[in-house]
Amino acid sequence: MNVLVLGSGGREHALAWKLAQSSMLSALFIAPGNAGTAAVGTNVNINPDDFKAIRKFVLDQKINLVVVGPEGPLVAGIADFFAADKALASVALIGPNAQAAQLEGSKAFAKQFMAKYQIPTARYAVFKSNQANEAIAFLDTLKPPYVLKADGLAAGKGVLILEDKIQAAAELREMLEGGKFGPAGKTVVIEEFLKGIECSVFIITDGTSYRILPEAKDYKRIGEGDSGPNTGGMGAVSPVPFCTPEFLDKVDNQVIIPTMKGLRAEGISYKGFIFFGLIKVGPEPYVIEYNCRLGDPETEVVIPRVKSDLLHLLESTASGTLSECDLEIDDRVAATVMMVSGGYPGDYEKGKRISGLQDADERSLVFHAGTRQAGEHVVTNGGRVLAITSFGSDIHDALLASYFNIQRINYSNKNFRKDIGADLEGMHRKR
Repeated sequence: MNVLVLGSGGREHALAWKLAQSSMLSALFIAPGNAGTAAVGTNVNINPDDFKAIRKFVLDQKINLVVVGPEGPLVAGIADFFAADKALASVALIGPNAQAAQLEGSKAFAKQFMAKYQIPTARYAVFKSNQANEAIAFLDTLKPPYVLKADGLAAGKGVLILEDKIQAAAELREMLEGGKFGPAGKTVVIEEFLKGIECSVFIITDGTSYRILPEAKDYKRIGEGDSGPNTGGMGAVSPVPFCTPEFLDKVDNQVIIPTMKGLRAEGISYKGFIFFGLIKVGPEPYVIEYNCRLGDPETEVVIPRVKSDLLHLLESTASGTLSECDLEIDDRVAATVMMVSGGYPGDYEKGKRISGLQDADERSLVFHAGTRQAGEHVVTNGGRVLAITSFGSDIHDALLASYFNIQRINYSNKNFRKDIGADLEGMHRKR
């Protein structure tokens, strides 16, 4: 099969790395890719949001299957674009249509969906741009901290958690009336704050059957001890010790199955990944958010633990035969640590030469997140630069390998968190 992966981050490198191992693969292309993906396939200079350019490439290269990495093209309707085009309709595409992608593209849609199908989530209310006074009044029904979410896609920056009601009211006005977060913030979801510990569960589904992928826990804040501003993710571990078999059974029965039933009841066709952002409150799972694709950096620990042929799983997803596929998972622990640019998630410089990429030992996989080839050298090309993923018998063992190899890779102003997984060490998961 000829396969095209859309995207340029660590998630796409991990997917491309795994797809390149399939005996079913004839040719692998990544658009636009990065310096790492170039080692496992052919990079193509196409923007994932340029559907017309993607159409031409798919037809010219006789692509059989397209894997959509980021959320932007999905929310913009790339699956609908393919389905409506006679020449593309026979090309398999992994990713939901625009209606289904509203689970991620609109937090209001997602919350209303969860309420309708009795999927556990925080109490909430939705307010439009002309309802600032009503939104502020709703704050009186909640205890701090106050959770404010821009309805639309805001590059991971559209969620505010505030202790002070006066500040929360000011931020609400800034979002609804002042244009903070742009069109994404013209509708705001206000939520009750849930206290617990977060994790992520992923499935792949052909719309009828589904397979549960390994769960993960990621670390969003830039600083040790979960301090400082949010980022796209500073590291992740899988499996998660507190995700016991009993808890994951609850996730399946209370979250995944009702979600699948709800999608079918709404007449929504869904072929692709669903990311369940969860919080464990006591023994119970609650949904914080849906994503309509795999997470990043979670993909960098989830996909390496999948022992089955990923291309076979994706082809079966597209053809509606996923129920016939077994999913084999590696029992070892995987941990990834993100190496980022100094200054990230604020201002940072690109183009820093990276050295030592060939010096990482065999215990670690180096997934490129924000890199590009500049002549003979690989240079930084983003805030998150590299994800160093290692296997181990436990979290501590896996992290030792990742941190050892981080010391072998260098570029100017490199930064990384030194406490990924520290909150989980010592936890022992019941098998």
